[in-house]
Amino acid sequence: MLDNLNINSYTEDNIQVLEGLEAVRKRPGMYIGTTSSRGLHHLVYEIMDNSIDEALAGYCDEIQVIINKDNSITNIDNGRGIPVGIHPKMGIPTVEVVHTVLHAGGKFDSEGYKVSGGLHGVGASVVNALSEKLEVEVYRDGKIYLQKFERGISVNELKVIGITKKTGTKTTFKPDPEIFDEVVFDFDVLLSRFRELAFLNKGLKIILRDEREEEVVEKVLHYEGGIVSFVEYMDRNKEPIHDPIYIDGLKDGSYVEIAMQYNKDTYVENIHSFANNISTTEGGTHLTGFKAAITKVFNDYAKKHNYLKDPEKFLGEDVREGLTAVVSIKLREPQFEGQTKTKLGNSEIRGFVESVVNEKLVNFLEENPNISKQILEKCLSSARAREAAKKARELTRRKSVLESATLPGKLADCSEKDPSVCEIYIVEGDSAGGSAKQGRDRSFQAILPLWGKMLNVEKARIDRVYGNDKLQPVITALGAGIGEEFDVEKLRYHKIIIMADADVDGAHIRTLLLTFFYRYMKPLVEGGYVYIAQPPLYKVSKGKEEFYAYDEKQLDKILIEKEWGKKDCTIQRYKGLGEMNPEQLWETTMNPETRTILKVELEDAVEADEVFTTLMGDKVEPRKQFIQSYAKKAQNIDI
Repeated sequence: MLDNLNINSYTEDNIQVLEGLEAVRKRPGMYIGTTSSRGLHHLVYEIMDNSIDEALAGYCDEIQVIINKDNSITNIDNGRGIPVGIHPKMGIPTVEVVHTVLHAGGKFDSEGYKVSGGLHGVGASVVNALSEKLEVEVYRDGKIYLQKFERGISVNELKVIGITKKTGTKTTFKPDPEIFDEVVFDFDVLLSRFRELAFLNKGLKIILRDEREEEVVEKVLHYEGGIVSFVEYMDRNKEPIHDPIYIDGLKDGSYVEIAMQYNKDTYVENIHSFANNISTTEGGTHLTGFKAAITKVFNDYAKKHNYLKDPEKFLGEDVREGLTAVVSIKLREPQFEGQTKTKLGNSEIRGFVESVVNEKLVNFLEENPNISKQILEKCLSSARAREAAKKARELTRRKSVLESATLPGKLADCSEKDPSVCEIYIVEGDSAGGSAKQGRDRSFQAILPLWGKMLNVEKARIDRVYGNDKLQPVITALGAGIGEEFDVEKLRYHKIIIMADADVDGAHIRTLLLTFFYRYMKPLVEGGYVYIAQPPLYKVSKGKEEFYAYDEKQLDKILIEKEWGKKDCTIQRYKGLGEMNPEQLWETTMNPETRTILKVELEDAVEADEVFTTLMGDKVEPRKQFIQSYAKKAQNIDI
């Protein structure tokens, strides 16, 4: 993987300085998004990005990340090593500039990096500013250089501490507890991101070690198959029709590679796009080009081989049903758009991707007629289901929300019409629904009771979704449609709160609803509209005093703080929402002033897809393994 390139092409002159570092500690959220666990892990990605950029440039093929015993992070790569000479403008060692000046890095200079995935030199300086301590060792020019920092400030001059034959950079940092809500790293969170990076950079070896426990955990992530291995990994619990199709192309310094595979019994698309290793969750021109190309290719092929006759044609959703794909593009100057800067905007990329896919996918279909036939039959089946869904959808539209007598769960709507202040509780069971209706604030809270198990959409097409009497009232009440037609602008409530019992059945209903939202109303999850209510598990009372506990830990805390023994008070364990009267339900679970609700957030789309497939898909063995792996983490479940 390593190119025989001249190390002198990356020198002090490539590092350009744009501005200072003063504001980072005062407003960390501006630079890393949040000071929660997500922001904490973002620090690791920032340092890792610098090593990945060395790999993209062809100078690095191994990166090691260690979670040390004191919960600090060490990142080691075998790249060129950060330049250590005196910076021509700043008059201090360049490695010090990189770590103490915001927007100082090799990515502004086109000679330093042709392709870069990091945030233009922000990374090292921001991590340094938000770390209690940071040490950087540079292996370069046959020497080992060391510099130390505390909270962004250098505490010693750069010095030589030894000699070496290797090249690279070793960074160790400890996040500042004055900045972050918590400073404990999650091994699985890091593993998920690093696995993605290893897939996207064919041949790169990433080693993740956790040394915090007596038994050291180490994962080696190394995929010579690149994104082909990525698709195989995502489909490992599904039944593929064929081996992954691989497509790539190069033009004017931009390189696209695509891997795609159809599955037999899945009915949703699972497409992930990346630009310079950054997950473009909002898509962009590369994804638009891919989707347009496969729709055209399959339509042309189907008409040529008499699968379709004019004016019949496949829509995009028909050719993407059951498709798992990765679209990865690497380009010199990506233009990111969208609210979260995760949408690629380079206009020339759409045509480039379309032309590559048009040429190479056509060749594959012509050369593999048996596979082509199976894919086309799946597309035809999808098109027929779409027509059935259209008829069911038109039937549903004729029923207004006011015709609630026709609905299996009666919607009690709110009087407020501004969706941004309205919320709907989707409540398990008619009894709990009755309490919720009586206890709610009618001005802005709507209640939709559901009973019985609803359809598992992981195993069903969209036409069955429309016909399901448990899901239909949810679709109608929310008012935004489903699937390709879903329009978040038409959403009638901006808080959708799932309220179910704290038992196995309640957990199942939550999972079924979340699967439905993720597969057919994904913008709900992506936009943070979905919440899970947290009703109490216990009521503790003594005389006229009453307290509510949401778990065993909180119960013990109440008993200790009030100096009550378990015999000195009455402890009621709620078996279900129906045991609470309307006043109690309002006070504990529905009053915005006192309630706790959990927002459902989508941090890792690949992992989310895998979890839904594992829990709700056809294969039993992966589900069994998942349950065995996480059984110890399950709490407060009545069996």
